[in-house]
Amino acid sequence: MTELPGPILVTGANGQLGRRLIRRLHAATPSRSARALVRSRRAADSIAQLCEETGATLHIVDYRDAAGLGEAAKGCDAAVHLVGILKETRANRYADAHERPCEALASAADAASLRRVVALSILGSRPDAQNACLASKGRAEQILMAARTPAVVIRVPMVLGAGDPASRALARQAGAGRVRLVRGGASREQPIAAEDVVGAILGALDTADLSDVALDLAGPESLSHRDLVERAARVLGRQVTFGSIPLPVARGFAWLASRVAADPPLTPAMLGVLEHDDDIDPRPACRALGIELTPLDDALRSALREANA
Repeated sequence: MTELPGPILVTGANGQLGRRLIRRLHAATPSRSARALVRSRRAADSIAQLCEETGATLHIVDYRDAAGLGEAAKGCDAAVHLVGILKETRANRYADAHERPCEALASAADAASLRRVVALSILGSRPDAQNACLASKGRAEQILMAARTPAVVIRVPMVLGAGDPASRALARQAGAGRVRLVRGGASREQPIAAEDVVGAILGALDTADLSDVALDLAGPESLSHRDLVERAARVLGRQVTFGSIPLPVARGFAWLASRVAADPPLTPAMLGVLEHDDDIDPRPACRALGIELTPLDDALRSALREANA
């Protein structure tokens, strides 16, 4: 009899992508459960019903605790790492959200002899990036790649999915009637459907010849943020007009906010990621992961359905 693979360890399981992944794992192979890791009792309570429905086991773990992660990883087949932040605050620094969890996960994966670690990152991440967030994510990628356990990193841009923060923000802009965008919305976006990201993760888990590789993945269209808001407005049956916020003004606001507020609405690094131009050829990553991309308008309809209800 063929031995069934062990559970998939999922960090950040309470996020929207984590929830989708747990559902897809259960739907694809009910016997292959998830081991859902979260950081707090509140987060655990938010996905307790989902875990009960799918047979996932739920664990509260500090992602920076190698011993705690190692205990949770025992008996698992592989791990999916979905932890990260876009905005750094005084209480939550990039190193604590990116590098330290990857150090702990790499140690835990090696100790538990996991077959593979799949980690989600941000398009544009690299250790020598001028942007603090992208540089931190790049260093975190390097930590996973240096471990004994094989790693697959998938870098993605804006993710479109119902309930996702980026989709809620886009819905607000598209439904506002008039919206002011930094540089008039000149930054280029290449959003990808959340279900395509989950499909990519599943492909990375099960494609045998992927090992210690970073893949740049994005949606099928690269367009300006202004054009994206217009497309979203059409999906919602709305009309929107635009104003422009000069980039120096936005930078000044982000700089000031980061110095006077413990949890600022915008920081310089966050602004830099949001203004980063995403324009790549996603076909190599799609071939490697065995996925097809959802057309942009279909992804928008799915992601904005809550706003249109």
